[in-house]
Amino acid sequence: MSTFLITGATSGLGRYVAFELVRSGHVVLAHGRDADRTRRLVEELRAEGDAEGFVADLASSVQVRELGAHVADAHPDLDVLINNAGVGAGPSGARRELGADGHELRLAVNYLAPVVLTRALLPVLRANAPARVVNVGSAGQEPLDFDDPELARGYSGVSAYCRSKFALAAHTFALAGELAGTGVSVNVLHPATYMDTAMVREAGITPLNTVADGAAAVLALATRDMGTGRYFDGTRPARAHEAAYHPEVQRRLAAVTEQLLSV
Repeated sequence: MSTFLITGATSGLGRYVAFELVRSGHVVLAHGRDADRTRRLVEELRAEGDAEGFVADLASSVQVRELGAHVADAHPDLDVLINNAGVGAGPSGARRELGADGHELRLAVNYLAPVVLTRALLPVLRANAPARVVNVGSAGQEPLDFDDPELARGYSGVSAYCRSKFALAAHTFALAGELAGTGVSVNVLHPATYMDTAMVREAGITPLNTVADGAAAVLALATRDMGTGRYFDGTRPARAHEAAYHPEVQRRLAAVTEQLLSV
């Protein structure tokens, strides 16, 4: 049995995946932003198996690093990280929002947080190889403007979301290359289109799929060897936005990422 950390586990896809894993006998470390909701979730999970809760605001890089340190200290047996938490496009016409660090909220939670958390946990994951990192992305991808990575000009919630998911895909491919031969796989997936989640309903979209549909893909990547450095549409190998594979795009993304995280 494995030990899984799932971010954004208190609702939607993350919650469904957490229950599936704990019922299968795995240890589930459930992250949430709200302490009360996280506590209630863990109480429910413990009725099914072994679970522990961790609370952090993923828009704060300090809290993300602390989350990584707490998990690594409490669970040196961690072997699977599921970066699931995300912020959707928001309602139509919504204004640009900033997270705790002053970064554009969607870039902060959907991209910067997985980067920081994965880095913090890589020593543990490498020690427990074979290990896996599963990044929950989206088919909605739009290349980042490296001159305006936080979309200060001409803001659109949809563009902000799609750019954050493009960045996550490009980062996944670059990191997989860096980790080649270590036994740590890194993949990114689009779980399912317009699942029945608060994120989708907030955007005013009628759901097309259930969270169970998306969970099947996440669980497959999290529990089986499906290679590394790959993008999946559900359980089917697919292609991300072509620009996400370009070495120069990945290099520029890494530089911008370091700049943002140093602010």
